[in-house]
Parts: sequence; structure tokens; C-alpha cells
Amino acid sequence: MAEDYADIIRRDFELYFRDIQSYLRCLDAERARAFQEGREVSEDYRRFLGRSDE
Repeated sequence: MAEDYADIIRRDFELYFRDIQSYLRCLDAERARAFQEGREVSEDYRRFLGRSDE
């Protein structure tokens, strides 16, 4: 029975894995962006603290 649908099942799995890989790449890009933003905000805050001592 499953053999009758092997091409459909294979295609569904391939599409699933393609989509999940795309989703994970998106998450990785957003993670990198968020870390960069965090570094920039931390640097701004460090500079602010340096000025507030004046």
C-alpha cells in the first residue's frame, strides 16, 4: 500500500526538510541580528555610564 504512494510520501518529506532548513536558517539569521543588536546596545550603555560619571 505504501509503495503506491512512495513518490508522494518522498516528496512530502523532501518538502518538509527543505522548509524546516529554511526556517532554521531564518532563526539563525535572526539570532545573529539580535546578538549584534545586543552588542550595540551594550556598547551604547557602556558609553552612557562613562559619561554619567562626569
